[in-house]
Amino acid sequence: MVVGDFAIELDTVVVGAGPGGYVAAIRAAQMGQKVAIVEKEFIGGVCLNVGCIPSKALITAGHKYQESLDSSTFGVTSENVKIDFKKTQEWKNNQVVSKLTKGVEGLLKKNKVEILRGEAYFNDENTMRVMTEDSAQTYSFENAIVATGSRPIEIPGFKFSERILDSTGALNLTEIPKKMAIVGGGYIGSELAGVYANLGTEVTILEGLPSILNGFDKDMVKLVEKNFKNRGVNIVTNAMAKESQVTDSGVTVKYEAKGEEKSLDVDYVLVTVGRKPNTDDIGLESAGVEMDERGLIKVNRQGRTSTESIYAIGDVVPGPALAHKASYEAKIAAEAISGKKVAVDYRALPAVAFTDPEIASVGYTESEAKAEGLDVKVTKFFLGGNGRALSLNATEGFVRLVTMKEDNVIVGAQVAGVSASDIIAELGLAIESGMNAEDIALTIHGHPSLGEVVMDAAEAALGLPIHM
Repeated sequence: MVVGDFAIELDTVVVGAGPGGYVAAIRAAQMGQKVAIVEKEFIGGVCLNVGCIPSKALITAGHKYQESLDSSTFGVTSENVKIDFKKTQEWKNNQVVSKLTKGVEGLLKKNKVEILRGEAYFNDENTMRVMTEDSAQTYSFENAIVATGSRPIEIPGFKFSERILDSTGALNLTEIPKKMAIVGGGYIGSELAGVYANLGTEVTILEGLPSILNGFDKDMVKLVEKNFKNRGVNIVTNAMAKESQVTDSGVTVKYEAKGEEKSLDVDYVLVTVGRKPNTDDIGLESAGVEMDERGLIKVNRQGRTSTESIYAIGDVVPGPALAHKASYEAKIAAEAISGKKVAVDYRALPAVAFTDPEIASVGYTESEAKAEGLDVKVTKFFLGGNGRALSLNATEGFVRLVTMKEDNVIVGAQVAGVSASDIIAELGLAIESGMNAEDIALTIHGHPSLGEVVMDAAEAALGLPIHM
């Protein structure tokens, strides 16, 4: 290899080191490829550094604070409960985020993936430049995987600043706001609304659609809305944020709802109306890669783009912007490059919102199944009938199974309640494996455990319920 005017040769180069990119790089290396990964900011991408992981850390901190404030149900009394939010942030950054990102970097090195720091730009379908502030190097490659992720959308009248925040800014505040407005009530907006409401912030959600958490079944969303109401969160639906006026001490938000112009004075505004793919300014056009009108890269079921040597995964391709989707697609693309006969199948792709309570869905909902012409039945088992949920004082929620009438094969499931994010995994496995309700009912579940709700729901689907 010669460094300088000559290109350094690589089998596979991955652009972006988020949950899609680093997984792709490791899997490609495991398949025997010589791999390099390009990252201009931080290993782990948005998810590990300023997204999924730090948000869950703050969600945990909010829960701990609330539990300390009111644990009288259990006969436990706490006095003078306080929170040092700067220390909370230090714990999140140093004990959670830093450990994970260092761990991922260690995994890349262990798998002999070369880490290239800089910004990638495609010259054509087989070469790229990796640039830093003071240098640039050309690399040739047989295959490339684009995993550059996405960034928050900025809306007119709400330019990001110290007071108007994107999700990164909201996760890194060093003070707990007295008042906060959140524009957008999707996954991110609802999760962070829960964080700050639990910490004592007066939160208002401005959602443009008729409901927050659009995409989840209404009975699941109602549980979240009920909890928000108990925490004092004001949800304004069918609302359109118009403009903001920033001062040294706060923000005035002007919005329209029910045909009326209204205003709201808050300390901070969080804007979470969606994300846009990072596909601009990286030379994809020079490489002949086709994109749609939203800047998303067109790919086949193996992640291959219109350019045979270039693949794309994660937030830069169509579908929900989910970290686990990116990681799944990463393995498919890396194995496809290695010649394996693989293709994506999103049948068991879960959707999870870490709200209070957690809600999760996998496979078909009832309405989706019927729209596809499937002859299904729906069975619902409530957490109130589960011993472990009772002992946790967390009985709100349910497990719902969507099964075929003919043979009880599970084609969909929804979970609302404590640990829904974990419980949904068993149901995803059931759908992926083509299991029916009897397969789950015959699986011995530990007692007392939250997992038993899945077994109870399966027995109910068979018409043989024990605990309902």
